[in-house]
Formats: sequence, C-alpha cells, structure tokens
Amino acid sequence: MRRKLPPLNALRAFEASARYLSFTGAAKELLVTQGAVSRHVSSLEDWLGVKLFLRTHRGIELTRKGEAYVRSLSSVFDQIDYATREARGEADGSVLRLKLPPTFAMRWLVPRLTRFQALHPKIEIQIFTSHEPANFRQEDVDLSVHSHPFPPDDTSQRRLLREVLMPVCSPALLKQGPPLRSPEDLAHHTLLASRHRPMDWSRWLVQAGMTGLDGAASVHFDNAALAYQGAIDNLGIVMAVRALIEDDLCSGRLVAPFDLRVPTPGAYYLACSQVGSASPQLLAFEAWLVQEALDFEKPSCCASRSEGRRQLQPRRPQT
Repeated sequence: MRRKLPPLNALRAFEASARYLSFTGAAKELLVTQGAVSRHVSSLEDWLGVKLFLRTHRGIELTRKGEAYVRSLSSVFDQIDYATREARGEADGSVLRLKLPPTFAMRWLVPRLTRFQALHPKIEIQIFTSHEPANFRQEDVDLSVHSHPFPPDDTSQRRLLREVLMPVCSPALLKQGPPLRSPEDLAHHTLLASRHRPMDWSRWLVQAGMTGLDGAASVHFDNAALAYQGAIDNLGIVMAVRALIEDDLCSGRLVAPFDLRVPTPGAYYLACSQVGSASPQLLAFEAWLVQEALDFEKPSCCASRSEGRRQLQPRRPQT
C-alpha cells in the first residue's frame, strides 16, 4: 500500500522550477503565474519538511536534497510520459536534444543517424552545435558530446572516441603538388588547422622528430570541418582527428601521406543530463551511440588505406 503522496501540481511546479532554476520559467511552461509556482513549491517544502531551494537575490538554487529529489521525480515524469504515449499508441514520440561540437556532428554523428532513425522512427532528434560543454542545469539539453584535452574529473562522463592525429590531403595534391617524402617536405605546403585545436600540428611534428617547421604557409579556420573541406578541395594539408575523416579515407577523398599516427591524451566524451537520465528514449540513444563508437574503433581496413603513404615511426626530437 502506498503512503500518501504530495499534490501532483506541487510536484510539477517543483520539477519545472528545478529544470529552469526559475519560478518564472516554470510558470511559462505550466501556464500559471509565478506566484502560483512559488506557492506550490512552498507547500511541497512544508509537506516534506525540507528546503528544496535556496532563495537568493540572484534567484533560486537547488539544495542538496532538492537535487536528489528532482533527479528521481524527473525520471518518474519521463516514465509517466512514455507510458501515456504508449497507451495512446504514440510510444517513442519524444524529442531528444543533443549538444555537440560542430565537426563531430557533421562528420561523425549525422552520417550515422539514419541507423538510429530506422530503429526509433518516432524519436525526434534536435542537434545544437557548440564548442562549449553543456551545462545541463541551465540548458534544455538531454545529451552532449565534448572533446576534452585530458580525461575529465567528472566520472559521470563516458569516453566515446579516442583522438588520434594524422596529416591528410587530397589525392590530387599528393600527386601534383611538391613531393612529400619526409615531414620536412611539409614546409613547401600550406598547413590547415582549426583555431580550436592549436596544438595538433606541433604535437604530431614532435613525434615525427621535428621541433618546428619553417617556411610553411598556413590557413586557420573557425572549426575543423572547414579545414577538412579545404584539404578535400586541394587547399593544403590538414592535421586531422582520424575519427572525423575515416569516411573520407575509405572513399578516397583524402589520403594520408605518412604512416605516423599520434594518439593524444584527449578524447570525445559523452554526458547525459541527470534530470531525466532514465527516460527510455535517452537510454536507447545513449546505448546506440556507445555501440556505434565501439564498432567504429574496431580495426578497419579503411584506416590504413592511403595512396603513396610514407612509412614513418615515432621518434624523439633531435636536440
């Protein structure tokens, strides 16, 4: 037998206020006044005998008990929503909001999304791109992927894809441009890079035994996707993250002139909103995404497919 439950309207007001960290935002969602939301939350706090929010001059903040309570409530509301849709024949008809780095979204996730849609055709995917990590407490985002230069301290984030650096260019540039017999020959080419990844070229060159590269022209782009497209269009040679250009290697749009691959300490990490993290839709997408990454990181013949590649082993830079 269930104990007496708190009023549903009070629970809804609290859960919405916790998502927005604002009584005003909750009021707009629930189509009531801000005062009504505040009264509902206060009545719930009285009913529970605990404080759920700290009221400050800047707004409201969840207490520790409030954070724990909203995590449980949000998953319950999601399950109620899913059960209702299922009863009405609308199961899977939900929206998932993803926040992703632009290049990762364009060059890794989007080409694979048709496989997820085939499995869950009624789940609507909304993709927002940014180089900034998601702030789940302030943004209406369900799942994010972010590139971290080092493993994050947050144990709730899960490593999705390793970062392995390799220079690549178009087949036409490799055949028609200045020779690329050794890394020193890069000085006769234009080097392409993203301003969000300023250390990639120097990291690879150090492993190739070079502390610098004099004379090379360079073009810097706002994101790596533009740099990769520049390489495809014969503009120069780009230092690429292997996961993001693997399809281009397989298709022959890009080739790797050298054999050297340089792993970085960084990786792409997956994080999910704790508010609503138990929703069936989010769990389904997370499981699919993790499996796609596992399948991708299995050995592939495409990874070694590049015309005219020079064998080059990592070595210490000369001093």
